[in-house]
Amino acid sequence: MTTRGIRRKKSSLSEVKIAVIGAQGVGKSALSVRFLTKRYIGEYDHQTENRYKHEAMVDSEPVLFEILDTCPKMEGNEITNTALDAIQWADGILLVYSITDRQSFNYIKRAKIEIQSDIPVFLAANKVDMIHLRQVSADEGDILAKDFDCKFSELSAAENIFQVADVFHELCRDVLNARRKSKQSLLDRMLGGTRVYARGKSDSALPKD
Repeated sequence: MTTRGIRRKKSSLSEVKIAVIGAQGVGKSALSVRFLTKRYIGEYDHQTENRYKHEAMVDSEPVLFEILDTCPKMEGNEITNTALDAIQWADGILLVYSITDRQSFNYIKRAKIEIQSDIPVFLAANKVDMIHLRQVSADEGDILAKDFDCKFSELSAAENIFQVADVFHELCRDVLNARRKSKQSLLDRMLGGTRVYARGKSDSALPKD
């Protein structure tokens, strides 16, 4: 009986796949690990991508996050196949740039072009703890988010775990809401194609010749 209860609990988990996309050095790994472990680590190997699984409560419901920490290799100004594959794989996209790096902001502009319009996106500007090195203003990030029709936040992986968690949770909510709307739309289309029989007068009530 206990085993069945555990199985039911696992099967009831919502699974959400999030790809974290951005140029090298913007803090994608720091954000991901901060969310997963609450610890901040400043240095990472930027040569490989990593995939993590993490269970968290979102609005009192258990969610299994699968997070893909991408490792872009810039080829001129083009978005590589690695990032494109991640976009195809994900349920939601976390776009990350650094406020201290104008080129990382431009990278995000190019990456967004490749993203399907119906996939939930969150735009995050990292490294606000390094405000003295700022190259990208908050207004520019806000304008870009409006262009993308997505949510936006400036944050610091180094200083604020709660802000980081909020970003992942908010993107998760958008994914789950989009999933519900998609299911409802499918149901509406199915019902819309169903012919409803309206009962009229019986043959016996019709006038006879």
